[in-house]
Amino acid sequence: MAERSFVEEVKKLRLKEGEVFSGEGILAVTKALLESGVSYVAGYQGAPISHLMDVLADANDILQEHGIRFENSASEATAAATLAASVNYPVRGAITFKSTVGTNVASDALANLASGGVKGGALIIVGEDYGEGSSIMQERSHAFAMKSQIWLLDPRPNLPSMVNAVKMGFELSEASSTPVMLELRIRACHVHGFFTAKDNQRAKFTLREAMESPQRDVSRIVLPPASYLHEQEKIKDRWPQAVKFIQDKGLNEFFSEEADDIGIIVQGGLYNTLVRALERLGLADIYGQTKIPLYVMNVTYPLVDAEIVRFCKGKKAVLMVEEGQPNFIEQNLSMILRQSKSSTVLHGKDFLPMAGEYTNTVVFNGLQSFLSSQEKNCVPFNADQVDDALPSSAIVPLVHARPPGFCTGCPERPIFTAMKLLGREIGEHHISADIGCHLFSILPPFNLGNTTMGYGLGAAGSAALNVASNKRAISIMGDGGFWHNGLTSGIANAVFNKSDNLTVVVDNSYTSATGGQDVLSSKALNTNRSTGHQIEKAVKGVGVQWVRTVHRTYDIATMKQLLKDALTTKERGPKVLIAQSECMLNKQRREKPLIKSAVKRGERVVREKFGVDHDTCTGDHSCIRISGCPSLSIKENPDPLRLEPVATVLDSCVGCGVCGEASHAAVLCPSFYKAQIISNPSRLDRWMNTLRRWIIEKLQEKMIKRQMVYHF
Repeated sequence: MAERSFVEEVKKLRLKEGEVFSGEGILAVTKALLESGVSYVAGYQGAPISHLMDVLADANDILQEHGIRFENSASEATAAATLAASVNYPVRGAITFKSTVGTNVASDALANLASGGVKGGALIIVGEDYGEGSSIMQERSHAFAMKSQIWLLDPRPNLPSMVNAVKMGFELSEASSTPVMLELRIRACHVHGFFTAKDNQRAKFTLREAMESPQRDVSRIVLPPASYLHEQEKIKDRWPQAVKFIQDKGLNEFFSEEADDIGIIVQGGLYNTLVRALERLGLADIYGQTKIPLYVMNVTYPLVDAEIVRFCKGKKAVLMVEEGQPNFIEQNLSMILRQSKSSTVLHGKDFLPMAGEYTNTVVFNGLQSFLSSQEKNCVPFNADQVDDALPSSAIVPLVHARPPGFCTGCPERPIFTAMKLLGREIGEHHISADIGCHLFSILPPFNLGNTTMGYGLGAAGSAALNVASNKRAISIMGDGGFWHNGLTSGIANAVFNKSDNLTVVVDNSYTSATGGQDVLSSKALNTNRSTGHQIEKAVKGVGVQWVRTVHRTYDIATMKQLLKDALTTKERGPKVLIAQSECMLNKQRREKPLIKSAVKRGERVVREKFGVDHDTCTGDHSCIRISGCPSLSIKENPDPLRLEPVATVLDSCVGCGVCGEASHAAVLCPSFYKAQIISNPSRLDRWMNTLRRWIIEKLQEKMIKRQMVYHF
């Protein structure tokens, strides 16, 4: 397994009543699940929630001690469908995945779950990947919660609030027979803090009891006429029950409610950002004591009308701090205030940006504008720092763009180098990209890829381009995407519709982009999961006839030739090229500690590294343009008669050989060389090194003598 290890951290999950838990947000959420008496947990990895799956995997022995079933699901849809166990039985279940892409994949199961309702608490923990650190389209989970009427929690990003949200989420779900979504933003996932632990709880009703005493309620199955009644049930029964529970338990929070005649309403997840901005304006201290009344929505759907009217009573204006668009909450607030005939003026996106992440600077500027409009004087305690800060417009020209790229030694780099070289021979082809590390090929230096439609949808993205032509479309798909849904939606679909295009499946042994978790085809032995299943067999199993496998992607000449064969063969039908090599990042994580230990023990260790002979390098730098390896750089030419810089290989080189292979395949230049670095050399190594140095010195002496003769 290549996942990040949390073996030491998960020991904290055994803490008992009264002991202080200290750690990261993800670990605290896991502890909260254990304290809540959950029966089963499932999910699919994806930032910023990947670590939760890794923690659960490392804590599997603790989960089993408490009778908790943990499953690493094949997809987000699989995870969501797992919550069906809570429909007929009073068992608590939790699932987790990345939002909004994961929520989209799981949408069918979640919609059916929300329609029929649940008997046991059902919690959906989503990693809200919105903002500057995101890698997906900019959308919010809020819209999905509204659409399916799933209650949405957005707790303040501190450990006690997050732990409470998990526990209250289960209770809210059971009180209203409705699944609950818990939204954790990037900063909440990785925030550190502490809280007072409680004892872990075993489920009151177990999965074994459910299996031995099957129950069936046809009114919970989403079929007419029951499905028509579900909508009425949501509004007439479940909604009021949820609102009552939220009020009774005080899930939303009021701070300094009567302190001023203006106020701020904020999503719980943005509380820390807001308080920091108020602190900079001199209106709050570092402990959150504020001079401005705050209403913190730890539950952002449904809204509690009575609490909103109460907070706005007697205030001339309030500001809604709602990240992202559309401004769902602001619109809802406007309707609530209008229907209650409140005279309070509502502000929001008129002072804050309609879209984009609400960073501290953004909130600070919006607050300043709002307070100025209300004639509120505020003098920032760090006014000098704020005024003298370098404006962003002045910073932009000084900062070079740093687009994401492949890691040093990445086995996917040579695949696209081969494509780039082949394009010079047979022309460019339409390339349907996919989610994963291979998506970096759309950026320099490769500039390959036309579209990307979703995880495992690389082949499906080129389905329309299945027409008679002298060219074939190319689709890219990773092993993670292949097992997620690419086998059916891409490969099987291509067989069914007699596609004549090419799909390249990048098999690097892991779902590398999400943290190196194992998949069905992983070569690593996994005690908890079944691995070692070949992609080639699966592809042939659904009817693909033209299948080729490259066992070493770093062999660029072979990669290039097989790509050419697939794109030029007269054979009709779908073609699949499986490109295999282990993810270098995970390989280095595994091998570096072993090498370090071996060196420390005094064992002989040989490492390979590439270099560039500056005397031979012409300064063309095509090697950099068709590789883009971070270890390839340039340096000043040591020859005083040559001005152009020469290529050089940095110490970060892992010896994958792509630079040399690319130079050979492209017939560029012979300037690359491979060297061996030997730690703890043997006597033979030392003797051979002495011999080589002696021979080189003798040859150099002869060369110098010839130069002297030529000079005279």
